[in-house]
Amino acid sequence: PLTSIKGFSQTMLSSWDKLDDDKKKDFLNIILSQSQRLINLVENVLNVAKIDSNNDNFVMTKVNCCSLLKNCIDVVSINYKDFKFNFKMPKMELFCYIDSNKAQQILINILDNSAKYSNNSNIVDINLYSKDDFNVFSIKNYGSCIKNDEITRIFEKFYRSDSYISTTTQGSGLGLYIANNLAKKMNGYIEVKSNKDSLETEFLIYLPIYEVEKITKCIKPES
Repeated sequence: PLTSIKGFSQTMLSSWDKLDDDKKKDFLNIILSQSQRLINLVENVLNVAKIDSNNDNFVMTKVNCCSLLKNCIDVVSINYKDFKFNFKMPKMELFCYIDSNKAQQILINILDNSAKYSNNSNIVDINLYSKDDFNVFSIKNYGSCIKNDEITRIFEKFYRSDSYISTTTQGSGLGLYIANNLAKKMNGYIEVKSNKDSLETEFLIYLPIYEVEKITKCIKPES
């Protein structure tokens, strides 16, 4: 990002009078987008440092899953105005025992990836349901798939697929590593299913259900 920011800034300074307004606007938009990319990279590195040092504090509370998911969809959909984020609401309210900010970080990352790596499709299907001791956030895109031998590696630090999509889409290879570790630290996990025939990829985020009985057991009475 710094190379682009510096290069386009220098071009504008040295050729200001030769550039028309449209070209100046294009260059400024590139500088803005690359600045945001740099911010994201720095935030990811800081998050990895916290995870690896076990210094990332978690504030576990009762969280409404529907409200959390809808907020995350609103945040991501702003950047994908031509996309349809289809959220199938559950028939009843579901609650997790999680850190709301960390869970939001996970969901925004997966939602953004699903749109970013959807190839020619502009649909992301989102579902929410309970299974065993977890509430499951299902996020599915169409138009691309992950190879079987890569599914076990996509959560590795700095890993990026060698496929066409990854080579034409900017990324640091840290987002899924962070998301997976945050889920684990909240006693959850992430599962991936990908079908090369139908070109569908589904991320399933499992986060623990809020159960009063279990939470009460974790709280020690004051002496």
